[in-house]
Amino acid sequence: MTRIYNKIELKNTRRKLRKEQTYAEKIAWMVLRNRSSFGYKFRRQFSVDRYVIDFYSPELKLAIELDGSVHNEPDQKLYDIERQKFLESLGITFLRFTNDEFVDNGDYAENKIKGTIKKLSIKRPSP
Repeated sequence: MTRIYNKIELKNTRRKLRKEQTYAEKIAWMVLRNRSSFGYKFRRQFSVDRYVIDFYSPELKLAIELDGSVHNEPDQKLYDIERQKFLESLGITFLRFTNDEFVDNGDYAENKIKGTIKKLSIKRPSP
């Protein structure tokens, strides 16, 4: 079976993205790390096939993406749609927030994450 998670050839890319995270990603990581807020393990800059996901819970198969202004560019939007469709075809649930949305309206983001985790944890046994 072909390995699709955290492929070796993407290791340097994942490492670089962790070192160069945005302010919003730093805040999100403080909330998501160590099972602190939601009770599930999240990994940052986790790769599935050829795509790197900002935050991913393998237990829930939940991806959380934080998008900066570059994601408003037409080519990037098409790439994001293709990427999300592919990952969803593997059973991964996607939550997408803009950086501003996550930083300026953290309660909304937190509630949306909690609601999604609740729905997914009903389908899967809790850790």
